[in-house]
Amino acid sequence: MEQNTFLVSLSVEEAAKKIHSAVVDGSITGELLDHYVVRGQGDERCVVAVYEKHYWRAGNRLTLTVTIDNLSGHTRVHCIGGGGGEGLFRFDWGAASSFSSLVFDCLQDDLL
Repeated sequence: MEQNTFLVSLSVEEAAKKIHSAVVDGSITGELLDHYVVRGQGDERCVVAVYEKHYWRAGNRLTLTVTIDNLSGHTRVHCIGGGGGEGLFRFDWGAASSFSSLVFDCLQDDLL
């Protein structure tokens, strides 16, 4: 994934549903660990969601943290995958990048 922050034409709720569907419904091992919603004035929202999924090539479960907000007037999505690899080098065969790429890929048609 080249970018981990991008703008989409969806509402915060629509983007969150689309991401959830790609990560959880589109996977055997994907699950939502937790999410938190902060409501601002009017329609302002910020959602933070943490997902987890097992990757065979990494040999363990990885996390995906997604933040979605509309505080700047457009819906902004930021995501980062982590937790892969073993030992000091954290080498995960690209699994964390693949996990975070799911977000970009599922929202690609909605990019601004």
